[in-house]
Amino acid sequence: MRLALLSSLIIGAAPQQSGPAATAPAPSTTPSSVHPASAAAIAEAGEAAIANRDAWLYKGSDITPDAAWRFGTLKNGLRYAVRKNGVPPGQIAVRVRMDVGSLYETDPERGFAHMIEHLSFRGSQYVPDGEAKRIWQRMGTTFGSDTNAQTTTTQTVYKLDLPSATAGGIDESLKILAGMVSRPNITTLALGAERPAVLAEQREAPGPQVRFVNALNATFFAGQPLADRSPIGHVKELEAATADSVKAFHDRWYRPERAVVVVAGDFDPAQLEAMVAKNFGDWRGIGPAPADPDFGKPDPKQSTTKAVVEPGIAARIEMAILRPWHYNDDTVIFNQKRLVDFLGLAIINRRLETRARSGGSFIAAAVRLDDPSRSANGTFVTILPVGNAWAPAVKDVRAVIADAQTSPPTKAEVERELAEQRVQFRTQVDTYRAEAGAKEADDMVQAVDIRETTTSPDVIQKVFEDAVAKGFFAPAKILESTRRLFQGTPPRALISTPTAEQGIEASLANALKADVKGLAGKRLRQGNVSFDQLPKLGAPATITSTTPIKPFDMQEYTLSNGVRVLVYPTTSEDSRVYVRVRFGGGYNALPADKESPAWAADLALTAGGIGKLKQGDLDALTSGRRIGLDFGIDEDAFTYNALTSPADLSDQLRLMAAALSAPGWDPAPLARARSVAISAFPGYNSSPDGVLQRDLERLLHDGDPRWGTPSQAAIEATSPASFRGLWEPLLKTGPVEVMVFGDIKADAAIAAVQKTLGALPPRAAPVNVAPPPVRFPAHNLTPVVRTHDGPENQAAAVIAWPTGSGVAGLTDARRLDVLAAIFSDRLFDRLRSQAGASYSPNVSSNWPVGQPGGGRIVAIGQVAPANVPLFFKLSREIAAELVSKPIDEDELKRTIGPMQQAIMRQSTGNQFWMNQLDGAVYDPARIVALMHLYSDISSMTAAQLQETAVKYLRPDKDWTMQVVPKAK
Repeated sequence: MRLALLSSLIIGAAPQQSGPAATAPAPSTTPSSVHPASAAAIAEAGEAAIANRDAWLYKGSDITPDAAWRFGTLKNGLRYAVRKNGVPPGQIAVRVRMDVGSLYETDPERGFAHMIEHLSFRGSQYVPDGEAKRIWQRMGTTFGSDTNAQTTTTQTVYKLDLPSATAGGIDESLKILAGMVSRPNITTLALGAERPAVLAEQREAPGPQVRFVNALNATFFAGQPLADRSPIGHVKELEAATADSVKAFHDRWYRPERAVVVVAGDFDPAQLEAMVAKNFGDWRGIGPAPADPDFGKPDPKQSTTKAVVEPGIAARIEMAILRPWHYNDDTVIFNQKRLVDFLGLAIINRRLETRARSGGSFIAAAVRLDDPSRSANGTFVTILPVGNAWAPAVKDVRAVIADAQTSPPTKAEVERELAEQRVQFRTQVDTYRAEAGAKEADDMVQAVDIRETTTSPDVIQKVFEDAVAKGFFAPAKILESTRRLFQGTPPRALISTPTAEQGIEASLANALKADVKGLAGKRLRQGNVSFDQLPKLGAPATITSTTPIKPFDMQEYTLSNGVRVLVYPTTSEDSRVYVRVRFGGGYNALPADKESPAWAADLALTAGGIGKLKQGDLDALTSGRRIGLDFGIDEDAFTYNALTSPADLSDQLRLMAAALSAPGWDPAPLARARSVAISAFPGYNSSPDGVLQRDLERLLHDGDPRWGTPSQAAIEATSPASFRGLWEPLLKTGPVEVMVFGDIKADAAIAAVQKTLGALPPRAAPVNVAPPPVRFPAHNLTPVVRTHDGPENQAAAVIAWPTGSGVAGLTDARRLDVLAAIFSDRLFDRLRSQAGASYSPNVSSNWPVGQPGGGRIVAIGQVAPANVPLFFKLSREIAAELVSKPIDEDELKRTIGPMQQAIMRQSTGNQFWMNQLDGAVYDPARIVALMHLYSDISSMTAAQLQETAVKYLRPDKDWTMQVVPKAK
């Protein structure tokens, strides 16, 4: 069924020709096979390179292997794992993991592992300088999302998601990747060209957050390499790096025995195995193999407290109790004991969350168990106090933790967390067939990195249920686990405050030693809750009309209470049902002449409860169920969204109907939302990115208060009465549209809607008043200037042009998407690759479908202050080129190809169709527009794009902004 739907999208509105060949054939969704002769040659070459096919991941483990994976080791020591996975159809996910990260660097080499990642992508044995991106674009990949790499403290991973993969494309890609890791172009010229981009990446990182993380590592891991091994490195060492010193690091650590190649995708695993062996089999290490570095152990003699002053971060306390990290065979019993640990911490976290919701001394707090960078096994605590009153928050959180070590949890607490675990494991089993190959490849890489295994969800579920049956989760055993998790080094703590406090480190040390036993108070117990306690609904609606949406195998219904429903039954995602309820007017309905309490809806509307049920009651009500309730504001509607299961659909819809008809208006979540929002303000001025996050949307909407961050005064003035005064009428007005897409039969879906949202009273017809206009700022000759308090070497620049809006102009919108992609690619090449002035400049186009205006194309770059004029110069040059010169054929194909592939891949999931058809039952033009999506992109010409550039990229319409350091 999904292939038929995809064909409708692709050929439904193909450019018309005369004669019978009026519609273009759909691209094949079946991956190409290797030509028999080629396959035989590849298999022969691969077989000669393979040493064995042992399941190396499971060495020392008694966990049942996932039979879908095919393992092996080459004669040069390289390990591989390949498997068949058809999600999405035709795609191959490749990961090349190198067992080297920043912890493998010596002090003079800090930043080298990350630098090599950059140089490998820049050019290598089989790829000229700067061509890797273009080669893979021609195969349909999008740079940054489909082709990328990441360096951490313990590994470097090269990633490729190859859509519509052919045998030739896979073989060529593996050849390129093999050359990248074995023989990158580490030359003086390449290093000189890439070093500015790496330094720009370091410069653009958010200063306060980076300094805080560095201080955290220095405090928690004092005396260990991790204390000062950020992957980005140090400017001093990066500037001192030479081609010889970087190559020496590469040759020492980039060896086949330190490599793992993972491939998961829609292709024969035997052929994938042969291609991996063929392309990586002749790689040989240079020189003797080095011993792994010693990551050290936590030193109990190190200082336990540290304070930093960061005006750009709200007050925050991080605590750690550390133990040495040891390798453990990943056995069943090891995992079952760890599940007990996790469940004990989950009980503590629920108690902490309950206190935070009730208006305690902290906005949020949580405990977790982790093995950071294989440098320690630790129990970590995070505390976000209300305001700067950190001492009461530390005391209250420690009291909850101490109480958890004093007496066991109740059976009800244990059963609740077991129910949450059970539904997670069951969901993974039920939806396993829809799991993407890219995720499976990433999971394999993660397992290798943490020295553990990965297996199929049904095996994981059996391990869990076996632990339940054997009594692992008895309250007494959870108490024993909890006590053990809070043993280790003396607690270490880092506190960050916006302003300096005299003697704060000593005060924090005393707070960690204070006796808090018995201060937690009585444990709050959650009562039993059932769906019968939700507000009552009326009689079920009847169906007044049924309209098939034939091109997409969907069904539209109108109910007697006016609710309209769009149902799409499909088994493409097993056991997943996506539900969206759209109602009211969205941004079009919010006040455009003043700031309003709209900002708090995400944090306080659903958290405010339903009827007499509070947030804790709703959590209990949905415990062990796949039921959610996420609120959102779209252009022309408010939304409730959820991902549920076929079995839970009726109650999911019942919850949504109750939320829409009888919100609870509990004031406590609003108070918490105010604290959260106010705590974010110090961070806005701390970096150019923070200023843009706060101000850009409102500026791009010409000061319209519906967009952007509200003022602190408006947040502080939001009261329960004003919040309810805004939202109560908005929840009651405007049409209701229900979308049910997924693994459910149409009859069952519409019957469930009839009994729930169909049982709501008819809503008054909306008053036919035009929504307020959505404006774009006037052209400016000099940029709008904002300042920040962060590092003096950070700035940001923005240039934007107004475009359009509405479903009638979606052809223009799609051309603008292509123009934006070309613009972004050129700006990237000139500003980063050539000038080294910015790490991640970006150009995007936004075309609102449900609003009267507001469309724009925007270019943003984070640069050094001295390079702000260069950003504007290059951006205007590129815009002028797009207006004056047609795009060449290769660049057009390299841009359109990845966009076509993105549509093909995204359309294999239900969310794509749901997002494209928002509002379609009230605006059928959106259905017609969707039928043209693929053909609009595929048939685009250079002349059409130039015409669109002439129309919109006008120099007399652009608007500019710059964010620069505040004068000292």
